[in-house]
Amino acid sequence: MGWYVYMLRCRDGSLYTGCTTDLVRRVAAHNAGTGAKYTRARRPVALVYAQPCRDHAAALRREAAIKKLSKGQKERLVLDFSPNEEDCP
Repeated sequence: MGWYVYMLRCRDGSLYTGCTTDLVRRVAAHNAGTGAKYTRARRPVALVYAQPCRDHAAALRREAAIKKLSKGQKERLVLDFSPNEEDCP
């Protein structure tokens, strides 16, 4: 079971970052209103970035690093996103 760091684009244009082992289930949970509190009032959300990680600790570190980025840096990450990106460090 692999871990992923992901970003969602919310209805208001904001970005939400999280980590999970099941991207499809997690995005569905956010859109059903049972995901994070932040996304409940900003539905629907769309997956715009996902990066596989080798373990939970790596996913948490990458999530924290992404959350420290500026809005512009996050937008560039989304624009440069390629589904075949390497695992996070």
